[in-house]
Amino acid sequence: MGASMKIRFAFVVAATLCFSSHLFGQNKQLRDPAESKELNTQTYIQLLRADLKASKRTLIKESMQLDEKQSAAFWPLYNQYDVEETKLGDQKLALIQEYARDFLTMNDEKAGQLAHRAMDLDDQRLALRRKYYDLFQKALPTILVVRFFQLENQIQLIVDLQLASNLPIIEEADPK
Repeated sequence: MGASMKIRFAFVVAATLCFSSHLFGQNKQLRDPAESKELNTQTYIQLLRADLKASKRTLIKESMQLDEKQSAAFWPLYNQYDVEETKLGDQKLALIQEYARDFLTMNDEKAGQLAHRAMDLDDQRLALRRKYYDLFQKALPTILVVRFFQLENQIQLIVDLQLASNLPIIEEADPK
């Protein structure tokens, strides 16, 4: 991926995250403020994911430089991969939400559970990549498969960095 493509993608991710911060600040009042906050959060997540998926797809399309035959083989596999990757993303989101919910009352047991679940998700992500590496390699030249996974890795690193930079570092809860 060229430097200009990286900069453009980083900008899109940053802009999306900035936009999402704006969405968090908006509160459409319903009868229950907790319900309103949950709806805003869900809307934020849906918009962020849609925007990120569209940007990611555009970046991959431009960077892969596939001919018609390669595109016909690549995109159906990519769509399957994306569905499975989204399921892992849902689990990661649930883990982050649980961390945020329990942050102020964190104890050793809960911290250990969250850490193991996070590592399990990392293992599942790697297993998914291995599975699809083999599937893509049956349909495309290895150079293109490696290019895709380089792009995928760079994109995931940007997303992970953005997530990590917004999560507070774990601390021991104050004894009561």
